[in-house]
Amino acid sequence: MRFCLNRNAALCLSFCVAVLSLQSVPSPIALSYFASETQHAPYSFRAQTPTTASVPSAQPRVSQEVQLTGDQIWVDTGIEVRAGEHVVATATGTLRFPDQQTDTTPAGIARGFKDLLRRLPFNDAGRGAVIGRIGEQDIAQPFLIGAKRDVVSPVSGRLSVGINQLSSDTGDGTYAIRIEIYPPDANAVLYTAKAVPSIRGVDNDLFSKIPRRVSDKAGDLGDMVNFLIIGSQGAIEKVFTTAGWVRVDGNVKETVLHGILESISKDSYLTMPMSPLYLFGRQQDYGWAHAEPISVVASRNHLRIWRAPFDLRGQTVWVGAATHDVGFEKDQRNNGLTHKIDPDIDLERDYVEKTLSSTGLVAEVAHILPENPMQEAKTATGGSFHSNGQVLVLRLGETSQK
Repeated sequence: MRFCLNRNAALCLSFCVAVLSLQSVPSPIALSYFASETQHAPYSFRAQTPTTASVPSAQPRVSQEVQLTGDQIWVDTGIEVRAGEHVVATATGTLRFPDQQTDTTPAGIARGFKDLLRRLPFNDAGRGAVIGRIGEQDIAQPFLIGAKRDVVSPVSGRLSVGINQLSSDTGDGTYAIRIEIYPPDANAVLYTAKAVPSIRGVDNDLFSKIPRRVSDKAGDLGDMVNFLIIGSQGAIEKVFTTAGWVRVDGNVKETVLHGILESISKDSYLTMPMSPLYLFGRQQDYGWAHAEPISVVASRNHLRIWRAPFDLRGQTVWVGAATHDVGFEKDQRNNGLTHKIDPDIDLERDYVEKTLSSTGLVAEVAHILPENPMQEAKTATGGSFHSNGQVLVLRLGETSQK
């Protein structure tokens, strides 16, 4: 992924100027934003967060109470949640932050302009709110619990609960959270990603139609094609958003607008523009990113996907290249600054597998070694990478075997 220092410096400057202008010009945007200083704003919960549902009538599979003291961020409940299960959590108690004159409840303190630069574990919720996450720490997406919430878990994994606060700025007090886990709804359709040695039709004839690497506009070879997904466009969008991946903005103008309106939310960090790369003679159809905002400037998991110009037994094939930005290095093409990728790109391929397979939307997973596998090369910007040559193949659950 190419990174232009001057462009991003200008972007940051534009954002800062826009924020500062809100202090002096009472625009409609500013007025509507500052209104949240005095009332709890209706935070938006994006597609990747668990969905709200009515409390089931069945008996809970698990019932447990967890104590959260004011100096804690996350606590592992020890509860293993399965995709599709209802997580019903009720929180009581209060906290008091040093700079607050009143107690904070599990709903949290509404975020206003003064709180703009505080990067919380879940930026879409108020400071001090009770939050949760399901799955491994590195990939789990936080969601708001508040005083009470019933959610349907989109993924399988260990449930943790926490307080939406910084480790350097904690409150004093205790929350008690009652957690009940209910079985999935009777009509829920979920899949356990089954590891298989092969997927019908995914063979060397198919790989002969797919370039091994993507390229930049000048035709310089870059990232390795390291995964395929079989599924419809709607299914592709659903599996990525459910797993917490965020669609990447296509241009700087959109990013600046998001940065202002979303007030340094996680999404506005992740949607920093992704440079176009080419496969099948055209730019990527999708760009997706997955990271925490505190480190996204230098580090983010990201990928590009192209719809193949052919089908597999009547099913849509998506071809992807995934890499992990880990810092910066010199661009050998122009002596500029570019993102440095982790040279062990198999780790990013495995990261894609882990995040998508836990959603309950993937039916089969295979690792296929094509003829003459790609195992070592350099990116278009001069950085080196290596791989065992295997290509990850995921068949989404909506597809039927033909």
